[in-house]
Amino acid sequence: MKFRNDPQTHLKGALAALFTPFTDSGEVDHDSLRNMIRWQLANGTDGITIGGSTSEPGAQSVEERAAAIRTAADEIGDQAPLMPGTGTAKMSETLELTAAAVDAGADAAMIITPYYAKPTQEALYQWFATVAREFPQMPLVIYNVPTRTAVDISPETVARLFKDFDNIVGIKETTKDFEHFSRVMHAAGPELMVWSGIELLCLPLMALGGVGFISALGNMAPKAVADMYDAWEAGDFAKAREIHYGVHPLVDLLFAETNPAPSKLVMAQRGLIASEHVRLPLVAPTDAGQRKIKALLDEGAEYMTSVDGFQITK
Repeated sequence: MKFRNDPQTHLKGALAALFTPFTDSGEVDHDSLRNMIRWQLANGTDGITIGGSTSEPGAQSVEERAAAIRTAADEIGDQAPLMPGTGTAKMSETLELTAAAVDAGADAAMIITPYYAKPTQEALYQWFATVAREFPQMPLVIYNVPTRTAVDISPETVARLFKDFDNIVGIKETTKDFEHFSRVMHAAGPELMVWSGIELLCLPLMALGGVGFISALGNMAPKAVADMYDAWEAGDFAKAREIHYGVHPLVDLLFAETNPAPSKLVMAQRGLIASEHVRLPLVAPTDAGQRKIKALLDEGAEYMTSVDGFQITK
């Protein structure tokens, strides 16, 4: 809650989009989650998000997601901003989860476009407007990820929402259409906070006026992600580009099979979390996938963040 009143200042930087760790039996593993967060903060992460696509939100109950938000808020305290994903395909659940985030002291909430229904642009406007009116003091970030939701919020709708609601402060754009980023920022103006959810577009977006990274890669390489942001901010563009290209193999690793199964496997093997478990409809990486993951991990090993001092015992 410390950072809630000034998102334009405090939500910038390298934010890690955490996966949700589970036990071998499939329960949410709050001990591993706490350990992940401590490791993140020790390695330069500027903020935490949980509950986005990487967190397997569709495989969890509302209460499980709310409990994970409470754990994250308790572990982080005032050390860094917390911006959980609180959207679902149902308005009642979205309001319930957002209320849980507000009560837990989160600094902002990230609301995904409602998936499966394929709403019109007017319906999307009404969707986000409903949440904004319900929580007028809570900074809200639109989460646009059309490959997962089958709907793409238009630049004009984003601009309309940003103009009409003071608490809608930004958007996480997860699209490989880089022109779309430019059109969103042009339509809404430079005060709109914009992050990329596509790993290899995080750094390029900074040149257009992006405010930082929301990175699934942070689950494995938070120091590299933070160093890349810091290098950009310091004007050391050569170093920022060096890291950007250096982490390519690790980005490919993330998606060797469906995210987050590969990164969970790697971080369980390294001892940061107790189990690699993913819930159906995801499954653990296949034998072929594991071979690919190992090869990519070897290639990108230089940019992996050490877990020394943070290994967890089962």
